[in-house]
Amino acid sequence: MTGASLYATALAPKKLELLRELVPQPGVFGVLMNRGNPSSEAEADNVSVAAKALKQEVHIIGASSVDDIEHAFETFTSRKVAALLVTTGAFFGANTQRIVALAARYALPAIYDRREFTAAGGLMSYGTRFADVFRQGGIYVARLLKGGKPADLPVLQPTNFELVINLKTANALGVTVPLRFQQLADEVIE
Repeated sequence: MTGASLYATALAPKKLELLRELVPQPGVFGVLMNRGNPSSEAEADNVSVAAKALKQEVHIIGASSVDDIEHAFETFTSRKVAALLVTTGAFFGANTQRIVALAARYALPAIYDRREFTAAGGLMSYGTRFADVFRQGGIYVARLLKGGKPADLPVLQPTNFELVINLKTANALGVTVPLRFQQLADEVIE
């Protein structure tokens, strides 16, 4: 689709900040990234810059197959990773259940890019509201059907982002979610 951006790679620093606020204990954070995703380099750069600013050590591990995902979690565990940031992409979205199950099995507090992960049992997600992007896409289609030219239409950036927290998962992981943090959330799953 033309005309709308998900703004996903630019949100990696905010996700790292939110994860660090919720999991403040010292330690290394893991980053699960699909190196086959065209935006992965930009996202890796954003995460690295944010980690440096937060003085947070991160281990970025690539996964572009189901076996890679399994191996990545084993590596995170062997490196004693304290929390996990799962980056964006269709491949991870297609493996939501597997990734959430592995995070639970290895007791890794994790943040994801979309609500579906949190609804499936993930700890927390922060990202663009997809419904808003789809609505923007519909508006663009209407403009084009009325004779508008794609080259004349600007690329729209999202303005609404959502933070979703799963308290049941937080309890299972032994993560305390402060009331202030819950109040910031757009949705709290109990």
